[in-house]
Amino acid sequence: MGMNATQLIKMANQIGAFFSSQPDPVQARIEYAQHLRRQWDPQMRTALYAHLDASGGEGLSEFALQVLRDSREQIEPQAVTV
Repeated sequence: MGMNATQLIKMANQIGAFFSSQPDPVQARIEYAQHLRRQWDPQMRTALYAHLDASGGEGLSEFALQVLRDSREQIEPQAVTV
């Protein structure tokens, strides 16, 4: 995979900062989750959750962590059996 955890964390936090600045916190979390699902490829999302599981989400902002935990089934790619 092309991106390491440090790059993914930086991107997740930057995008999270944008959404978390919106006036409605509930809508901000929904839109952040939708953005990750639509704009990030499955490998990136899988790698982000691998980091979350391995380290507890070290380096991620509180906003990003909350959304990743609360919306995991929406964001994380479903396992594909080969």
